[in-house]
Amino acid sequence: MRNPLNPAELNAAIENVHRAGVPGLFAEVRDGDQVWHGAAGVADVATGRPVTADMRHRVGSITKTFTAAAVLQQVESGRIGLDSPIGRYLPKLVPGERGAAITVRMLLNHTSGLAEYLPYAYPSLKAFPDLANTSPQSLDDHRFTRFDPVELIELGVAAPAVGAPGGALGVYSNTNYLLLVELLEQATDTTAERYITENIIERAGLQDTEIPSGPYINGPHSQLYEAWFGMIDPPRDYSVYDMSWVGPSASLISTVTDLNRFYAMLLAGEIVSPSSLAQMQRTVQVVSQEGKTIEYGLGLHPVEEPGQDTFWGHGGTVWGGGALAMTRADGTRQMAVAVNTQRWNRLDSSGRLQPHPIDGALAALYRVAMYG
Repeated sequence: MRNPLNPAELNAAIENVHRAGVPGLFAEVRDGDQVWHGAAGVADVATGRPVTADMRHRVGSITKTFTAAAVLQQVESGRIGLDSPIGRYLPKLVPGERGAAITVRMLLNHTSGLAEYLPYAYPSLKAFPDLANTSPQSLDDHRFTRFDPVELIELGVAAPAVGAPGGALGVYSNTNYLLLVELLEQATDTTAERYITENIIERAGLQDTEIPSGPYINGPHSQLYEAWFGMIDPPRDYSVYDMSWVGPSASLISTVTDLNRFYAMLLAGEIVSPSSLAQMQRTVQVVSQEGKTIEYGLGLHPVEEPGQDTFWGHGGTVWGGGALAMTRADGTRQMAVAVNTQRWNRLDSSGRLQPHPIDGALAALYRVAMYG
């Protein structure tokens, strides 16, 4: 069933998310020529400054779709082999048998078996995914740390493997995408930031999207309130933050309008070729950072509901903020939502995540936005 946009339902749904506990959120939903913009709540809890739908926002791992598209462009040019071993290109970073066994595709779809470097770079997160034995101390310690991407990659490569290369069940890991950034730079003989800016962001005509070079968000934006599972109370503003802890694979600043424009063009075959897009939409099973098993392609993942059309896109989180952008396979129905808090679920006495009203309210907003 395909339903037209219902502004009243969308307005009610976004207000419900705010009432459930998100300080502020904003969104754009499109269906053909119909466009709805919505915002609810505040961008600054201290001043009461309202959020607006045109704000710029850190969109986290949504950046991975941009990185993957850039790599696929280089595959099209013949400079990178999608099923070639990463050791052929970066033998010092992934040496020996692992470098020979892990392909570029495995990095893109998180089936390399390489571990996430973050718990090693952030000592207070060492126990992750055992959340009860983590603390948010490292988030403060590293607010202005300038990480070296090669050192972060080395932490991930040196950590115990989370699976065999090409295994049936992948594990989501930022180590994979930092390696892809290094691969992209070697193939293009320029920085990943410059290549993605010129060949993805500018090519798509994204006016308010950039990979930041410093810790600040330029232009109108919200503060970003991190709760770290109730251990930061009240939640702390991390909107000023050096993003080198994830580098050009998860540091993008964008708007909900630009995200929808990007995914519409990508799914129309205007960023990469139709055959490359088909590769991006070939999925495998991957364990997400939230511990859920999801279908994941090459920098894209689907949302599939019984009796509904498939949507493609990506989600992302940073300290204090999150976003989700999803576009129907035919490109006509789109949703991009940004929230200014993160990790709102508290832990119970057993260290398990407790349900929070935000979860249900956000899911309801997504349903109304995608399916009407």
